[in-house]
Amino acid sequence: MTEQKTPPVVLVDGSSYLFRAYHALPPLTTSKNHPTGAIKGVISMLRRLEQDFPGSKVVVVFDAKGKTFRHEMYEEYKANRPPMPEDLAMQIEPIHEIVRAMGLPLLIVPEVEADDVIGTLAHEATSKGIDVVISTGDKDMAQLVSDHVILNNTMTDTTMDRDGVIEKFGVTPEQIIDYLALVGDKVDNIPGVNKCGPKTAVKWLNSYKNLDNVIDHSSEIKGKIGEYLREATDILPLSRELATIRTDVDLEFGLEDLGYPTQDDTALLALFKEYEFKSWVAELERGEDKTKEKSASNDTPKPVEKTYTIVTDQATLDSWIKRLADADLFAFDTETTSLRYMDAEVVGVSFAITPGEAAYVPLAHDYMGAPEQLDRDQVLAQLKPLLENPKQAKVGQNLKYDKNVLANHDINLEGIAEDTMLESYVLNSVLTRHDMDSLAQQYLGEKTISFESIAGKGAKQLTFNQIELEQAGPYAAEDADITLRLHQTLSPMLAETGKLAAVYRDIDLPLVPVLSRMEQRGTLINASTLKQHSQELAERMAELEKEAHDVAGEAFNLGSPKQLQVIFYEKMGLPVIKKTPKGAPSTAEPVLQELAHEHELPRLILEHRSLSKLKSTYTDTLPELINHRTGRIHTSYHQAVTATGRLSSSEPNLQNIPIRTEQGRRIRQAFIAPEGYKLIAADYSQIELRIMAHLSGDKGLLTAFEHGEDIHRATAAEVFGVPVGDVSGEQRRSAKAINFGLIYGMSAFGLSRQLDVERKVAQEYIDRYFERYPGVLKYMDNIRKQAHEDGFVETHFGRRLYLPEINARNKQLQQAAERTAINAPMQGTAADIIKRAMIDVENWLLSEHPADARMTMQVHDELILEVRESAVDTIQKGLIKRMSAAADLDVPLIVEAGVGDNWDQAH
Repeated sequence: MTEQKTPPVVLVDGSSYLFRAYHALPPLTTSKNHPTGAIKGVISMLRRLEQDFPGSKVVVVFDAKGKTFRHEMYEEYKANRPPMPEDLAMQIEPIHEIVRAMGLPLLIVPEVEADDVIGTLAHEATSKGIDVVISTGDKDMAQLVSDHVILNNTMTDTTMDRDGVIEKFGVTPEQIIDYLALVGDKVDNIPGVNKCGPKTAVKWLNSYKNLDNVIDHSSEIKGKIGEYLREATDILPLSRELATIRTDVDLEFGLEDLGYPTQDDTALLALFKEYEFKSWVAELERGEDKTKEKSASNDTPKPVEKTYTIVTDQATLDSWIKRLADADLFAFDTETTSLRYMDAEVVGVSFAITPGEAAYVPLAHDYMGAPEQLDRDQVLAQLKPLLENPKQAKVGQNLKYDKNVLANHDINLEGIAEDTMLESYVLNSVLTRHDMDSLAQQYLGEKTISFESIAGKGAKQLTFNQIELEQAGPYAAEDADITLRLHQTLSPMLAETGKLAAVYRDIDLPLVPVLSRMEQRGTLINASTLKQHSQELAERMAELEKEAHDVAGEAFNLGSPKQLQVIFYEKMGLPVIKKTPKGAPSTAEPVLQELAHEHELPRLILEHRSLSKLKSTYTDTLPELINHRTGRIHTSYHQAVTATGRLSSSEPNLQNIPIRTEQGRRIRQAFIAPEGYKLIAADYSQIELRIMAHLSGDKGLLTAFEHGEDIHRATAAEVFGVPVGDVSGEQRRSAKAINFGLIYGMSAFGLSRQLDVERKVAQEYIDRYFERYPGVLKYMDNIRKQAHEDGFVETHFGRRLYLPEINARNKQLQQAAERTAINAPMQGTAADIIKRAMIDVENWLLSEHPADARMTMQVHDELILEVRESAVDTIQKGLIKRMSAAADLDVPLIVEAGVGDNWDQAH
């Protein structure tokens, strides 16, 4: 009988995770505007540790307030640390309360840092033959690593043993203290050797073994760095002392005193409700998260069982297909050869019907020695009726990609009932990522198998068909399982939050098949037009370079910030408007734009940069993106990227092709209609101003739009006090800048720069505007106030944008959030409107004109269609009608639609 090994003690560096969670996770807030991002992050990590180390005693250690014994050694210790942000300080006590309710020992020892408490408990444990896991993100803890102590970082999912320390730092754990003393620590204000970086410290310690020997041999080290070392020899012993984690602190308790307390479900549920952790509330209420009473017997609780099956025989596949057909909803995922949907082929498919159970069907793993698999064509033919059945509900993570890949195998995926990426995005668009791995960590507290862990990294990364089934199977099955569980968590959260369920169900989800079909259709471009344009751009750039050299009086590299700094600021004496973080005069684009008002050289540089970007991004690149099968380019539309709900696109990015410059319009001329077709480009006229009129209810704006007036001319008449018929072109341009500037929260300073007038004059324009349109001012004041109270704003349809910085202590951050609060409802409503229009237009074309027209592109407020020449009039009228009806506002939605042989002509 083998002796059961005692589970390791897990010592958690709570203070380390507090700051890391605060900076790494989105700054979430409750409906009462209490910040919760750090709370969510820290508690997620603790829950994860409980899962990863079942049966272990998990002890959470935080720093106490006030000074420690290190301050007595060195008065300047941690003197450079800024005060803790107020919105972080507010989250500390809630974290402590939740930790206690979870039944975890919480240690805060006065005048002793958390590191020293952890070091002392680690020493006690190892002296008793118990292994230790220190959960931290602090590099200083590497000095505690030994054969019985490892570091675990749940934020990066990495562990570090003795070999790991040597690999990461280049020195052994025993040398880490000396390494830290040499390098110093700016955060803790530990003095090191000036200019001594990690490489130098490693070199010295590898040569001389320890700090004392480095000091003894300092006279042998040449150059400036040797001088710096010799200057620091007196302070280095103190630095070493400051960097040393104590393992002998006189604590009033030992490990055995900490016990195995019981989780207080009632208190924990109340706290989760108070801070609005809805998925955790749901778990507790279902009884899923009730921790069994822990005892000193060290009985290891069984983790949640997962049954993942690799299907390689027909009978098992048949059984699964029958279960899928009988299921109300099943999770579905594909594994493929490429992330580029037009080139990707299916390598395998995975399914899940109930949480914890999933299957992977490998179909095309072709590495040396790969086991026999079911025939791909036969399996896909067997799955085709199921996948194409619109009544068979499927849930996936970014199912648009899977729909596109299946189309390469002649399968038209229908029944897209749920998409977890979109559920997350609609729930909170300002979360930094909506990928499955991040969502699993965020909402399920689970660390998933990463693709890199089974496929490798960089140039040597394997494609999925090259990955062995033993690794590929659990990875792929987990994808389906996690997706199903995420949906079960996110769906009730959407249902409970405002109108978000309707936004998801009526706008974002039905758009998935629309975008998929647009991506598969692609758009036609004229490669020779682009190549000719590229040549002309190159010639113009060469002319600009020569002009710039002439103005500067010497040849230089236009792309070198250092050379520009010398010429601008040293040779020509231009004013320094802004500096880089390192203190050098800036040559960034906003600086050049300002300098270009008065100086020729910055103007030439700006024009050169603009043309260079057009050339590299579009005229050179677009021809290379033409698909070899279709002869067209196929962009990827992204639904879960922008904060406001707008679509973005990549490869190519259609949203950034300039329209106001001749060069940008020339690029649009390369987007052409096929023979026998025309392009129709339809866009909303001044849609954000119309939305402002609706949201503000301002009578003056509403009247102007209802009467079909030129809104910029009408505004000019009001602001400049002249009859509409007497408004000059310059006054209209100024009014346009005012109209658009104010909805983006522009200040008098910003407007003065744009109009090139004194700030006082710009302020007079703004004051006069608000006198004439008081409803707009009232709306802006109200929306700012509402944003401060709620922490979010909403579009006309109920889409939310959370504003984590709206109550920040930093006034600049707060003002930026206020500007976003004003603009986001307009920009987001515009995004919702065109999405609704796309869904309606696509359904109309498919049902009534499938052979006459197809929607191929969406750019901001514009839709582009390829239309058979004989059907242009019919489609143009129907398109305008449907786009105009995409929202019921208090002002008419005006759509302008043009026709042409290319995009520029049609615009």
